[in-house]
Amino acid sequence: MKEHLGGIKVLTFDVYGTLIDWETGLNHALQKVFQAHGVQRSESEALQLFAQHEAQVGAGDYLPYRDVLVETLKRVAHDLGFEPDDGELQALADSVGDWPAFEDSRAALLRLQRHFKLAVITNCDDEHFALSNRHLRIDFDYIITAEQARSYKPSLNNFRLALGTIGVRREEVLHVSESLFHDHVPARQLGLACVWIHRRQGRPGPGATPAAVAQPDFTYPDMRSFADAALGPDEQHEPERP
Repeated sequence: MKEHLGGIKVLTFDVYGTLIDWETGLNHALQKVFQAHGVQRSESEALQLFAQHEAQVGAGDYLPYRDVLVETLKRVAHDLGFEPDDGELQALADSVGDWPAFEDSRAALLRLQRHFKLAVITNCDDEHFALSNRHLRIDFDYIITAEQARSYKPSLNNFRLALGTIGVRREEVLHVSESLFHDHVPARQLGLACVWIHRRQGRPGPGATPAAVAQPDFTYPDMRSFADAALGPDEQHEPERP
């Protein structure tokens, strides 16, 4: 892969699902609500139901991400035959800052940051991203949120805002993401090269994102593998600074 990156100046990243393990965090929060109402659903079932409704809510008139989560849980609960109370709705929205980073995210980003500028294009508010970045502890060069765009991926608006903010040619950008639906489909429509971090490889179902079809340029199972391929075998793994 390294030989294909000669003209790349900026790596843009999705956050939730790519750098932050939102499926683990989200499922934990959902299961607490389900158990309180005597509802039993597997992780796969819970995440797919959430994905269906979140995509619909996000495609409507812009709402802050906290409100998207609240409305999505209301719709999920309606399908499952119960009504969550205000405390449960707010607890789901508050859980975002507790969603953990994948173990390889920070180390891979630190390695990549020595060679490229790093940006995030994330489907959340400024506040939520700041909470999540406490786990990553990365000084990103550019941060583009749904709050700034007033829309949610897969809207092309989010990517257009990012390209305008970063200010480089499209062929100088490589987008890195797990979600085919939210990221790869719109990024490809705009002519961006893409890397698929296929973290769900070998697991059933599409998880917390709707199913979609796209053709990424490269596919890796995790961020460490991507960093290894992007930087080559001679790039040293320097110890992480505290």
